[in-house]
Parts: sequence; structure tokens; C-alpha cells
Amino acid sequence: MNVINVHERTIASPLSKVQAVFATLASAKDLMWPVKQWPKMKLNQGLEVGSRGGHGPIRYFVDAAIPGESVQFRFEQPQGFHGVHRFTIKAVDDQHTHLYHIIDMQTRGLDILSWSLGIRWLHDALLEDAFDQVENHLCGTRRHTEWNWWVKTLRRALK
Repeated sequence: MNVINVHERTIASPLSKVQAVFATLASAKDLMWPVKQWPKMKLNQGLEVGSRGGHGPIRYFVDAAIPGESVQFRFEQPQGFHGVHRFTIKAVDDQHTHLYHIIDMQTRGLDILSWSLGIRWLHDALLEDAFDQVENHLCGTRRHTEWNWWVKTLRRALK
């Protein structure tokens, strides 16, 4: 099954400030990943090409990185995930920055079901939480995207 999953948000903050938050991804002082609600993203060499890690049961490595602009991860686990996920940031104007995340992959075997019934829904909630966190940190807002009933059910079942 072909999967294209996109999340994007424009943040009312200059590129340089969003870049500073983006640079903390997967670090000990991560300001981007919502570690209070989700398994921490860990990478053995930070946002460097070749760095390996993941979050929860999802494993990947950095196969492309442009500091302050983008990082692309290639899936290693689950075995039925063949493709990438990528974060990109771009200035919209002097006071606004666009955050973008895409999964572009093929799923195979039982991982078609794991994506369709579980991982997709959890992933969507995680990304919205991450974008909320960036926006709240930089803009002083208190944005909180509500999880849908299925995400709440999956999280209760996984405890």
C-alpha cells in the first residue's frame, strides 16, 4: 500500500527561532518532540547523516540532512515500512515559518494493517502534538490539539 501522510503548520515566528528549536530535535534538550506524551526520539549521533535510532517501536536512520532546513529518516522497522519520513522548515516571510512533515512509504504484509489500524492514528496525534509544542514554545500560546477517540483507545490499550 502506498502511504503519503502530510502534516504542516505555519508558525508566527521567524525562521531563525524555528531553526533553533528544530536543531534540538532528538537531543537531551529537545524542544520539538512532545516527550511528555510520547516515546522520546533517540538518535545515536544526533541529526547527522548515518545516525540511527527511532521512537517507540519505529526504527530509522538519518539518510539526508540540511542543517536548519530539513532532515530525512529512512525506515528500518517495522520491516513492512519501506520509505522515509522528513521534517522541513521554510520561511514564509520575516515573521512566519512553515513546518512540514511527510511520510512517503510503501507498506507490505501485516504492516499494512498495523499502519492502517494503529500507527497512522498515533503518528498523526504525535505530529500535531509536536507542532503544538513548537508553536506554544515560540509564540506563548497554549494550543492543544485534541486526540480523537481512537487515539485515546489505542493509548489506553498500549499502557
